[in-house]
Amino acid sequence: MHSLHVKKGDLVEVSIGGKKGQKLAGERGKVLRAFPEKGRVIVEKVNLIKRHTRPSQTNRQGGIVEKEAPIDASNVMLVCKKCDKAVRAGHRTLENGKKARFCRKCGEVFEG
Repeated sequence: MHSLHVKKGDLVEVSIGGKKGQKLAGERGKVLRAFPEKGRVIVEKVNLIKRHTRPSQTNRQGGIVEKEAPIDASNVMLVCKKCDKAVRAGHRTLENGKKARFCRKCGEVFEG
């Protein structure tokens, strides 16, 4: 099993990316889903695509639906709540024996 530096619910900032004229760098959002086996994440309101759907039992109207597409996890960085910057996350073991991620700039622990 692969692991990512971000988890579902984390606030992240896109550091690089975009195609066909999209500018994703600098956008922030919450991680909605993570796919560790593919190394990709879905970030809220980032990398929106238009999906053309036909009418069905569940979607009677049909039409064009905007939804988030996955982006590579290497293109996103965690945002520290304390210093409000995109930072690299370090890993350390706490006193109670649990592992936790921390901000490399200010030392703030993300969870633990």
